[in-house]
Amino acid sequence: MRTTGTYVTVTTLGEAVKAFVPRPLPPSKPPLEAAAILERNHLAQLALARLSGVSGLVPSVDWLLYSAIRKEALLTSQIEGTQATLTDLFDEEAGFAVSNTDDVEEVTNYLRAFRLVRDNLRKPRGLPISMRLLNDAHRLLLDGARGSGKQPGELRKSQNWIGGTRPGNAAFVPPPAEKLPDLLSEMERFIHDPEPTLPPLVRVALVHAQFETIHPYLDGNGRIGRLFIAALMEAWGLLPEPLMYLSGYLKKHQAEYYRRLSAVRTKGDWEGWVGFFLEGVELAAVEAERAIVSIASLVTADRRRLLDAPKSTPASYRLFELLPLMPRFTVEQVRQRLNTSFPTANAAVKVLEGLGIVTEFTGQKKHRNYSYQAYIDLMTR
Repeated sequence: MRTTGTYVTVTTLGEAVKAFVPRPLPPSKPPLEAAAILERNHLAQLALARLSGVSGLVPSVDWLLYSAIRKEALLTSQIEGTQATLTDLFDEEAGFAVSNTDDVEEVTNYLRAFRLVRDNLRKPRGLPISMRLLNDAHRLLLDGARGSGKQPGELRKSQNWIGGTRPGNAAFVPPPAEKLPDLLSEMERFIHDPEPTLPPLVRVALVHAQFETIHPYLDGNGRIGRLFIAALMEAWGLLPEPLMYLSGYLKKHQAEYYRRLSAVRTKGDWEGWVGFFLEGVELAAVEAERAIVSIASLVTADRRRLLDAPKSTPASYRLFELLPLMPRFTVEQVRQRLNTSFPTANAAVKVLEGLGIVTEFTGQKKHRNYSYQAYIDLMTR
């Protein structure tokens, strides 16, 4: 059996416990069994290639990114217990009242952290994949009341544990805080190896597991670790745009997700984890491809209805093309986005409402709110 780390005894909260210190990547003694995962890696890469091709079905990739990134933000937060919904997120962005404001704040913080990482990776002088970049993302993720006492943007300075009510009955105790700098430096060296010997998707799988094992923060490790997956896939050119995310798969198979990570530490089963991860990439890419086809079909059908409608106007055309980026809205917001008069904006909304493309959901005479509900229903399936 492969040994993937060593144990050191630490005392925390008055209890002596064994903390796990992982060995550097890649797996060794024995090395990763490439034959066991190459076929699965090939299938995952094919699914990503098909996804890249189908994204051309919609006029604007921004439509796809808007929905995909928000679904990932929601699902990765739900894995950690957040109860917000996609409609809550759309409502918050539209300025509508939401009941679970703290949960929605956690999701929007993830969106801010994700944008920060993407912006840096795309700027000529932006930060590369590094703990410095992840620390900046972590600072945004924990911005707010719930995260203020969890050392946002900083590596932990104390011992943490996973599961259980105290260190003595924990499911897993990560390495001591003083080991973090060396462990994270080793992980960065693996990421930036100029001559990697393993396929990129396999390396992403290894890095995610290593990050979760190191567990460098007091809070937010799961969400930053899953953001790390998306960042590596973009940095290594596995998708031209971040249209596929794993959190839906990991949420659906949450127990196995944790079991596979645990088996790396306890049994040295890197192959089992990597196979699970690659299967997730394949299935998530297929699901993203289906979602794109569904969005393209809906938007094409609704656009055709608008073009055929006798009462359609240039403003209603322009509004329709904005809907996938503002699925909940007010007339005033339409006025601002179209840079037009209130009567013109209101008339454009009425055209789409008359065709059943958008619906008003307050029932009020004034201060009315609208929804592109068919699109939202597609997103929340």
